[in-house]
Amino acid sequence: MDGAARKTRGGEFGVQQVGRDVAGKDEQGGWGMNTLRVVTREGETIAADGGGRVLDGGAVGGRSGRSSLEWSEVLVEELAARSAELEGAEPGEIIGWAVERYGDALTMATAFGPEGMVILHLLASIAPQTHVFNLDTGYQFPETLELRERVHQRYGIEVEFKRPESTVEQYELQHGGPVYQTDPDRCCFDRKMSMLREAAAGYHAWISAIRRDQSPDRAKAPIVGWDKKFGLVKVNPLVNMTKKDIWKMIVDHEIPYNPLHDQGYTSIGCWPCTRAVMFGEDERAGRWSGRAKTECGLHSLDDSSGAKSEHLA
Repeated sequence: MDGAARKTRGGEFGVQQVGRDVAGKDEQGGWGMNTLRVVTREGETIAADGGGRVLDGGAVGGRSGRSSLEWSEVLVEELAARSAELEGAEPGEIIGWAVERYGDALTMATAFGPEGMVILHLLASIAPQTHVFNLDTGYQFPETLELRERVHQRYGIEVEFKRPESTVEQYELQHGGPVYQTDPDRCCFDRKMSMLREAAAGYHAWISAIRRDQSPDRAKAPIVGWDKKFGLVKVNPLVNMTKKDIWKMIVDHEIPYNPLHDQGYTSIGCWPCTRAVMFGEDERAGRWSGRAKTECGLHSLDDSSGAKSEHLA
């Protein structure tokens, strides 16, 4: 069978079996061909293989005719194996694999940090058509927002701004003042994490710019893995790079960067929760300074980090 949705005699869509060369374990535990199910319901075809690739005929529904990617043990096993294989690969090679593997079901979120700018520089030569978005909380620095135009001028990549339904003024009025002062976890969830869920709808994988040496939590990040918070495959092409590696690449290739970095801002987020760091401080010490909070929740590996677990249901 070819994997396309077919109607039964009663006119209802049903389930078909499709043979494909996909990443799946056979009875001997080796990777080989599996027979996969194409599940269809209510006129929508949900046709993903064991590695999450949409089969011939695609999946109707969602962004660009794609359905959401579903978690499975086979998928997680494949990602773990692929991550191990890519452990020693260069960032461009990892990005190239992601582009080949997921095509237009691949997206990237960027805050225009040094690492994000390096990935945009690489994407410009590997796959400039890749969808890229920025989570504009309404609290970003003007210097951060201006980088969007510089990226477009330099690389021809137009980064899409994703914004909450409410403006900052409306949001603060609704909650009786700045939420970042009283409940920064809630603010991050409302103004950032919930937007990522919406922005990533219909995509199967997203590229992030984290490095393992940035924090103890990020030190556990794989090259490729399942992001259970957002129901996506997460690709981390820069995890093995150091801060020195990133800035060498920026200087060598004259990659645009946020001028606030020249003023002591080593990690830049929303202006109310970001300060310049002092000599000898950790590079993320300027984020949510004075609080135990160290992550907005996008990249924390534990549901208890960043946003509260009940917010992530």
